[in-house]
Amino acid sequence: MKCVSLLFLAIVALMAQDRRVSFQVKLPTAQKVEVMPGGGANGLGKGPFPMTRSADGVWSTTIGPVQPGFHYYWFLVDGVPVNDPAADSFYGWGRNVSGVDVPDPKLDFYEPKDVPHGEVRMHWYRSKATGKMRRAFVYAPPGYDANPKTRYPVLYLQHGAGESERGWTAQGRANFILDNLLAAKQAKPMLIVMDNGYAGKTNELFGDVLIQDLIPEIDRSYRTKPDRKHRALAGLSMGGGQALSNGLAHTELFAYVGLFSGAGARNFDVAKAVVAAKLSLFWIGCGTEDFLYPANLKMHEALTGAAIRHEWFPSPGLHDWQVWRLHLHTFAPKLFRD
Repeated sequence: MKCVSLLFLAIVALMAQDRRVSFQVKLPTAQKVEVMPGGGANGLGKGPFPMTRSADGVWSTTIGPVQPGFHYYWFLVDGVPVNDPAADSFYGWGRNVSGVDVPDPKLDFYEPKDVPHGEVRMHWYRSKATGKMRRAFVYAPPGYDANPKTRYPVLYLQHGAGESERGWTAQGRANFILDNLLAAKQAKPMLIVMDNGYAGKTNELFGDVLIQDLIPEIDRSYRTKPDRKHRALAGLSMGGGQALSNGLAHTELFAYVGLFSGAGARNFDVAKAVVAAKLSLFWIGCGTEDFLYPANLKMHEALTGAAIRHEWFPSPGLHDWQVWRLHLHTFAPKLFRD
């Protein structure tokens, strides 16, 4: 693939056995090229990683072993961030950036398999809260269209900061996770609704969008079971904070709340969380190497001290999609069992 202005030819190669990743990009006029992991450090390691130039202008480097899972990255070309034209782009860090998914030899629960597959649908609607059109992605489980009399519970599932409503399917593979759980009869068939967590100038109107617009829209447009015991709210990082604040504020609407590395843990007030006792499930997970782990651990300890029923799920890992994939895989089977 060529980019005329930069004479790009980029190659990313995964060496699965030893989890090394090789990058090559042809930039004959560049003076310095580096690989930058998203945020400067992620499962690829701490960057930037310098690349070496060959006589014909091909820059290359190999890094690793890296951690399995999905990782954002971009090239720094003479200090300028540039996406890899040979890789897919994903909305993260507030813009479209490159991403690489390193296979995990021990885990395949998020991989597409030869099982019945649900369908991810794009749903546009007008929000009264913002006065604008908005887009949600909706996962309909296998058999949704073939069984027109069947109604389904709903999981509202939110992305993290700098990401979008695409995140849980494009980066998180939520649809494949549910396909595989359903095929193994480990979860109840459900709809999953993934909306954009940004509303208003930042995200301050998301609660209004969720309660006033999105839930009524989904109940009108899909065959839901429109009551609290068949409705769940969860999210990762920023979305976890949104799940915490809106879920506990509206236990009349939600019986299940899940926090995946929830950012809201930093401002958690146990006095306000006594309402969590009304929930069928209050679930908290976090990677033990996550910068939010201390806050989430403190929240778990506060809940335990206040005798508020909840589930705590610490697992190895960073603030990244491999952890959140595992969180969804662990959380979803617990839903709608009452």
